[in-house]
Amino acid sequence: MEKHISIVIPNFNMASTLSLCLEAAFASVYTNFEVIVVDDHSDDNSPEIIRKFPCKLVSLEKRSGTSAARNAGARMSRGDVVFFIDADCLVQPDTLSIINRTLPGDTSGTVIGGTYTAVAYDDTFFSTFQSAWVHYSETRKPESPDYIAAHAMIIERKAFDNGGFPEDFLPIIEDVEFSHRLRRAGYKLMVNPDIQVRHIFGFSFIKSLRNAFHKTMYWCMYSLGNRDLFSDSGTASLEFKTNVVLCFLNLLLIASAAAMKKPELLYPVPLIIIAGLFMSRRLIRVFYKAKGGLFAFLAFSYYSMVYPLPIGIGTAAGMIKYIMNRQKQ
Repeated sequence: MEKHISIVIPNFNMASTLSLCLEAAFASVYTNFEVIVVDDHSDDNSPEIIRKFPCKLVSLEKRSGTSAARNAGARMSRGDVVFFIDADCLVQPDTLSIINRTLPGDTSGTVIGGTYTAVAYDDTFFSTFQSAWVHYSETRKPESPDYIAAHAMIIERKAFDNGGFPEDFLPIIEDVEFSHRLRRAGYKLMVNPDIQVRHIFGFSFIKSLRNAFHKTMYWCMYSLGNRDLFSDSGTASLEFKTNVVLCFLNLLLIASAAAMKKPELLYPVPLIIIAGLFMSRRLIRVFYKAKGGLFAFLAFSYYSMVYPLPIGIGTAAGMIKYIMNRQKQ
């Protein structure tokens, strides 16, 4: 039985990608759907772009944030389920068909997640690195994910009758908080890796590092408050956290060997690298499938030797901000 799917897209000044996003949605081979775009008081030409498509435009009177936009879109939906994506995400032609096949007969009490394609829409090294890594991280535990990401979240409409995404919250990871709250309320979370959207990252080297820093800082703040800093959670997996520790351990050994002029301190470094390779073997396989051997080598090198640096700095910044906020209370 075909279910009516409401695609809800929050938007704030995303005119550069919005047209591609809507074109992809309306190119779906599945026809029983509606598209609701909630414009969060943009000051670019987003509303004009939205009006070119047969979708419902909801315009917020003031800048209210992504969570408020998603909640407003869900309240305006008429579908059996709501499918959240972002304005820089492109659904695949068969994405909605896969969602319909995945949905249980009774959708109550279940939240289904999708993920990014392994290769980003803007197929540069840093964009596809991010897309492949997130794809891997979000699909490691499909039957028991810690959260469902809002760039591909399918949920029943009535889940928003008594709340929704947190509107008075951190600038990001509101989907993590919402997922945790839903699970405490008795909802089952699951991921179907075949439900995919293609993301437009626009990442350069600097943007990749900046994104890692900011996300880590806010994730650390939330995790400290939620008392789950060391939990196995999506992109903040224990595997990734161990990778960061191994990177800093290697840096410490190299710096100590140079400062103390003791080359024997470098002896454990190859073993640590081998341990990292073994631990990340499934991620390396995803990198390889995405773009081949050279990409896999470069992506793992970046993941294991460079990417942990903004993660470590972001963790420290998040701890400091969390302590400062607690002292102000």
